Amino acid sequence: MHKITVIRGDGVGPEVCDAAVRVIEAAGVRCQWEYALVGRAAEKEYGSPLPAATLEKIRASRAVLKGPVIIEKMGDKVLVSHDDHTQRMYSNVNTALRIELGAYVNVRPLRAFEGVSAHAPKLDVVVIREITEDLYSGYEHAIGADAAEAIKITTRKASERAARFAFEYATQRWRRRVSIVHKANVLQLTDGLFLRSARAVAQEYPRIKCDDTMIDSCVYQLASNPEGWDVLLMSNQYGDIVSDLCAGLVGSFGLAPGASFGDELAIFEAAHGAALDLAGQNKVNPVALILCGAMLLEHLGELEAAQRIRDAVKSVIKQGRFLTPDLGGSAKTTAMTNVIIDHL
Repeated sequence: MHKITVIRGDGVGPEVCDAAVRVIEAAGVRCQWEYALVGRAAEKEYGSPLPAATLEKIRASRAVLKGPVIIEKMGDKVLVSHDDHTQRMYSNVNTALRIELGAYVNVRPLRAFEGVSAHAPKLDVVVIREITEDLYSGYEHAIGADAAEAIKITTRKASERAARFAFEYATQRWRRRVSIVHKANVLQLTDGLFLRSARAVAQEYPRIKCDDTMIDSCVYQLASNPEGWDVLLMSNQYGDIVSDLCAGLVGSFGLAPGASFGDELAIFEAAHGAALDLAGQNKVNPVALILCGAMLLEHLGELEAAQRIRDAVKSVIKQGRFLTPDLGGSAKTTAMTNVIIDHL
């Protein structure tokens, strides 16, 4: 019996989360689901988008299946209170959740599926990014009324930790190459430190080919020769943007799973957002979070069930009869989920 915290989230989050839970159960894995609130539902219930009760549940389970939450583009920062009466401010609830729980690296495996019209029909890459530092850490401030400044932070410890995760990931999954993505020719101190730190870690893994490329060259090559990549290691902001680009190359955000890992726990969440314009219409693609469920099961050691879920998704997409609108079909979320379960 696996204890798993479920955060259904906002917008289309409850629909895709419920689909993923159903598929995991249909795969025959026994789970104890602990539901917790993050986002607008938590704000309404607790007065905070990330309440202490949610953090307590997650720390007890150490595994989270998370739907997307709404990120306020110009709203107030997220204040998190602790048991020792201290408080910490974050730029958004996703950053707050990851840092509070000690997650330090994000993984997004992105691959094309037969049956989907894709710009890169043979793409099979993994984007791994450090998620505690860089510009996305949210350290910014106003300079008077007409200017603002953001701080880009890079440390050797965080860079080496993310790099070691990437090389371990590549080793365990028979990946052959890790490419370090940077802009060290301009950002010589910050990106330069990230590059040097990752290169140092690479020396510990002689069987994995290691190279590096500048971020602008990387995105050009992804557009012109996307099948030439394997594992891409980069800092926070670059990784977020590049993984979204890769989702477009394979044909849909609805095919892009992801997970954030720490030493003690892991959070499994799709790359797409809450999509308020689609909420409640039963037509959002559930595949990304279903594949997150497969990643979750793999993390828990349920390798056979995880592979059966991936195979079922692959078969349903290849057949093409029950696809959601983003994939060129007209199937409802529940209908596509039902067919995936049938294939299990």
